[in-house]
Amino acid sequence: MNKQELIAAVAGVTGLSRSDASGAVESVFGIIGDTLKKGDEVRLVGFGTFTVSKRKASTGRNPRTGEPMKIAASSNPKFKPGKGLKDAVNL
Repeated sequence: MNKQELIAAVAGVTGLSRSDASGAVESVFGIIGDTLKKGDEVRLVGFGTFTVSKRKASTGRNPRTGEPMKIAASSNPKFKPGKGLKDAVNL
C-alpha cells in the first residue's frame, strides 16, 4: 500500500472526502515527524512506538580505495511494533 492507497482507504472507511482524508493523513505524518525532530517519541498504544536513535560519528573505510573516511553523526527514526500490531500480523 502506498500513500495514495492509504488516503483512499481512510476516505472509504471514514466517509471523508478524498481531499479531507489526504489532509488528515498528511497531518498525522507531519505531527509524527515534528515530534521526532524535537527528540520526543510517539507512542500509539496497540500499534507501536516511533523513536529517534542517535549514531555517533565514526571512521569508516572507502570500499573502493580503502582510504579511511569520517562518517558524520546522525539521527535515524525507528519504529517498534506494539503487541496489537504483532498479533494482527501473526494470525
